[in-house]
Amino acid sequence: MTRASSTPGLPLALQALLAVAAGVAQAASLAWPWGGEPLWWLQIVSMVVLAWLVRPRATVSVPWQRGVVIGGLFATAWLAGTFWWLFISMHSYGGLAAPLAVAAVLGLAAFLASYYAAMVGLFCRLTLANRVLAAIIFGAFWLLAELARGIWWTGFPWGAGGYAHVDGPLAALARYVGVYGIGAVAAVLAMYGVQLRGADLGRWRTWVLVLVVVSAGLSPQLLCACSSTVRSKVPPMTLELLQGNIPQDEKFQSGSGVPLALKWYAEALRDAKADLVVAPETAIPLLPQQLIPGYLEGIQQRYAQGPQAALLGIPLGNEALGYTNSVLGLSPATQATPYRYDKHHLVPFGEFIPPFFKWFTAMMNIPLGDFNRGLVGQPSFAWAGQRIAPNICYEDLFGEELGARFIDPAQAPTVFVNFSNIGWFGDTVAIDQHLNISRMRTLEFERPMVRATNTGATAIIDHRGVVTQQLARYTRGVLKGEVQGRGLDAQSGWHITPYAWWVSRWGLVPLWIFGGVALFFALVARRLQTLRGN
Repeated sequence: MTRASSTPGLPLALQALLAVAAGVAQAASLAWPWGGEPLWWLQIVSMVVLAWLVRPRATVSVPWQRGVVIGGLFATAWLAGTFWWLFISMHSYGGLAAPLAVAAVLGLAAFLASYYAAMVGLFCRLTLANRVLAAIIFGAFWLLAELARGIWWTGFPWGAGGYAHVDGPLAALARYVGVYGIGAVAAVLAMYGVQLRGADLGRWRTWVLVLVVVSAGLSPQLLCACSSTVRSKVPPMTLELLQGNIPQDEKFQSGSGVPLALKWYAEALRDAKADLVVAPETAIPLLPQQLIPGYLEGIQQRYAQGPQAALLGIPLGNEALGYTNSVLGLSPATQATPYRYDKHHLVPFGEFIPPFFKWFTAMMNIPLGDFNRGLVGQPSFAWAGQRIAPNICYEDLFGEELGARFIDPAQAPTVFVNFSNIGWFGDTVAIDQHLNISRMRTLEFERPMVRATNTGATAIIDHRGVVTQQLARYTRGVLKGEVQGRGLDAQSGWHITPYAWWVSRWGLVPLWIFGGVALFFALVARRLQTLRGN
């Protein structure tokens, strides 16, 4: 294989345009802007375009510098197109000048895109001749970039490509390899597909691959049929999920949003009839010591006896000990000491200020906090025969942290509960993206997740990732339904997925090892290829 100073075929400007367009398509695939549904086929198409632009050629190769540019343009367009709604929180609610807010979104996208740019550039530098190996290496490098984005600098993996497949054929892989593994498989298929030739249709290996993909597409239905064996023995738990729809620009205002929230949530908690009542993140927007005397005590007394329990979002702490973004659990069993969950994975710039960035947050008029972190793997809230595991805001983005609770299957959660306030980002696709993130977690762990939010999406998701009920967004109301906990297998006892088993023990280390081993073999293959050429 020889090198060339330029890629044959399309002009460079058109290649750059295609890379940007493909990146935008990948963003749209995560939650279609005109409906909110994920489009797995569009994510594959976007990866096919990227793979076609950087694929190894028979006689010439893409210079690694070109690969860096193409990968960087693709990823920047994809990420900016995914979390563009950060502009709303910074400009509309934070008061940051529009040009600066745009620059901040693009700067974050470009910084995170650098991981993908580096991996695509390295892939082009290796110029592997074996098509199967090239496809596997491309997928492994893509996996490494996704892992780096999801972990380094506290991690911001929002919009990983695998989320587009929550309704697609590759969804069946979630219980084995998680969202990152799904994204890697999609990358492998894209690179292998663009290297196929007409003669490959007569080879048995091609049809084996087709059979594998088709079988994967059928396995979600098979999974649904088989998963009834892991239903909890206890009856379904009735729910009331509260959605206060407190306007974000008034939520922390003492003259408007705060009294409205305190009044509405107190009445909803008082009048609820379900087994479990859930109020969203910071539903109570004040610290306990800032509330009028008797307010929180009255809610606690309401659930101190009888067949009901409540989970509600509230900030806790004081100046001496620090503050936490928390959930309180109230039930007859916890009247002496309420259950408490403290958020572990804090939001940069919102719940903690990264070093050297106080100048940036000083430019915005947003109520910022410097919160303490809770521990990973905190105990679940036991109620109605279920082990209910809270997570707050975008904590459901980090499956490896939720998985820490599965180290002992007999104590693993049977139901997840997400407490969120996406009101910072307006009535945008951010709501749909977050809903699909929760759906992916249910597929990975085969546990249902219920979501209580301020403005949406307040919903009930079953263990198959299906949204069974959802409250209209940006409305004030109560979603009434029920959830069936999962986990007890009649034949083998407590059941967890393969993904839950390995991620609870080693986190994402196995995926890092796979990517590292692939990189090693790629370097060896490149060296052998060079020696043969000489």
